[in-house]
Formats: sequence, C-alpha cells, structure tokens
Amino acid sequence: MNTPGYFEIQSSNPAREIKFYEEVFTWKFIKDENAPIEYYRIETNGMHGGLLKRPAAAPPAECGANAFVSSMQVESFDNTAVLILKSGGSIALPKFAVPGRCWQGYFLDTDHNTFGIFEVDLEAK
Repeated sequence: MNTPGYFEIQSSNPAREIKFYEEVFTWKFIKDENAPIEYYRIETNGMHGGLLKRPAAAPPAECGANAFVSSMQVESFDNTAVLILKSGGSIALPKFAVPGRCWQGYFLDTDHNTFGIFEVDLEAK
C-alpha cells in the first residue's frame, strides 16, 4: 500500500471553494450530514477526497504551503490555468517543464491553498 488514497482541502468558506473546484475540475461535492464538523465528500474521476470547514485561521499570504500539496493531471495545462484564474484562483509558481515528463505549475485556490496541475508531455523541455 503506502500510496495516497484520499485528500482533504481545508476552507474558510466552503461554498466558495466548492464553487471554485466544481468550475475548474468538475468535481462533485456531497455534504456529509453525519460528520461532527462541516464536511463535504469529493467525488473525482480518480482519487476521492473531502473538503472541511477550516478549524483555525488560514495561513497568511506568502507563507508557502503548510501541508502536502496535491497536483492534478489535466489534459491541457493552459486551458485549465485559464479556468483557475477565471474562477478566482491565482498563480503560485508559473508553468515550467519537467524535462521529458510534463508541464507543471502551482496555483492558489480562493482560500490560498496551494495545489498543482500537470500535463503529461514526454517532449517537455
């Protein structure tokens, strides 16, 4: 085993982040009425996750990631980047080549959580 199997996103404003991730990645969110906190299950085409009401203050801007950072594989880096920015996200680290593997970049969602996207391209230089 020892492989990622579930991810979670913390949010100061769950409705805002749900809208963001629905628009960018078309994820489906289902409120878990049995959870002891405000919690939403996330259904994706791959690994599932959850989104929860942030239990403490969000880290200040410019402090960098404070937890694991997940990267989503996308069909088109450029098209997804446009959706991210249009949906209220921002660039944390611009697109760059991982030579012979992919195009990678990092963004901030609407609550300043860091995440990455990558487009497989064996010709990336």
